[in-house]
Amino acid sequence: MDWNELKQKCLACRACALCETRHNVVFGIGPETAKVMLIGEGPGEQEDLRGEPFVGAAGQLLDRMLSIVDLSRRNCYIANIVKCRPPHNRDPLLIEQDACYPWLSEQIRLIDPKIVICLGRIAAMKLIREDFRITREHGTWFEKDGVQYTAIYHPSALLRDPARRPETFRDLLQIRERIRELAPETYAE
Repeated sequence: MDWNELKQKCLACRACALCETRHNVVFGIGPETAKVMLIGEGPGEQEDLRGEPFVGAAGQLLDRMLSIVDLSRRNCYIANIVKCRPPHNRDPLLIEQDACYPWLSEQIRLIDPKIVICLGRIAAMKLIREDFRITREHGTWFEKDGVQYTAIYHPSALLRDPARRPETFRDLLQIRERIRELAPETYAE
């Protein structure tokens, strides 16, 4: 499947009940050749309305976090585990994650990133390990199929608990070093 076919099929998806209440499928944003991918759990209200990931308050914080390590929506790809908003911004159910995961898996295959940054525990539990503990393992690196994975606190968690920001800042600096080592082309102009 090529990129256009993947996007068209994903936009028409009706594999789970989330399709019944969505305004837009939130496919993802960024260059299709990015070597760094950020993956969250699912779209919120603003994302559902605009069809773009991380555009609400958490997205504004994410943009500031990315700027700390010289990343932006122009040099990394941002997606979510589920492509439609769970009601009331609840965590996506496992059945919903499983229904959407083939879309994300294909995005990862086509992009072929060197580094994947999981935004929050839901993404880390789906992509790194089912029993992942974000409070203990954030900033830890894992290799899967030649790709380096790490997880940081979700921006919405940092909005609720600003005390976690210093440890996230340290994680971001470590991420910048790993990008410089494994994907220096990310910073090429």
